[in-house]
Amino acid sequence: MALLWQKTIKNTRYEVRSAGETRRLYTNGVFHSQFNPNRAITGGVWDLLLLPAFFYPPQSIERVLVLGVGGGAVIRQLERYIKPAEIIGVELNPVHIKIAKQYFGITNKMAKLVQADAIKWLQDYSGPAFDLIIEDLFGEQDSEPVRAVKANKTWLQKLHQHLNPEGILVMNFTSRSDLKNCAAVSYKKISGLFPSAFQFSLPNYDNAIGAFLKKPVTSKMLHQNINSIEGLNTNKKIDFSVRKLK
Repeated sequence: MALLWQKTIKNTRYEVRSAGETRRLYTNGVFHSQFNPNRAITGGVWDLLLLPAFFYPPQSIERVLVLGVGGGAVIRQLERYIKPAEIIGVELNPVHIKIAKQYFGITNKMAKLVQADAIKWLQDYSGPAFDLIIEDLFGEQDSEPVRAVKANKTWLQKLHQHLNPEGILVMNFTSRSDLKNCAAVSYKKISGLFPSAFQFSLPNYDNAIGAFLKKPVTSKMLHQNINSIEGLNTNKKIDFSVRKLK
């Protein structure tokens, strides 16, 4: 794998690597993002952040908020397959924003990238609600990813507050047990806000993605919509599993 760019800033080491057309972002050794413009579905965790959007027809999702941009892989996927009218990406790390634009091809037309603490930004936000919120807030500790905010009832209430009446919340967890223990699953007052909840996972990853929806849906609806999107599941099978949480 070729090294395209590297820099150490305030004891944080950034690397952008390539394998053919694929671009990968590493921060302190943690694999943050991967994207290939010729094959948007890569078989990585970023696919799972995208897939819950297909519980609904793509044209029904117009406003998207991405908390934790990294290299912007999921923004590229959203732009290709969902085509929302607006994507806002909030990212604490200005270096990640620079990399997202320079090496992952995120343009101003594609998304509005905001350099800010995503937690504070959402607390202060007073604009229109979102059809889809993707929460992927992670830092690093001993070269391992760690969540930047606890998925407790306070945080889940704040996320829910900024969703439209039929909105979708997608959250990344480092393990299935972390997903199971989050407030959207374990705390009845919060789980009751979402009529549907699902776990997405991949065979070679420990991560579990939680998808929480404000209206009843089924996995059959998900698969039907995925199969209806030209080019989404043809050049590479998406080898994921989806399990109903309630």
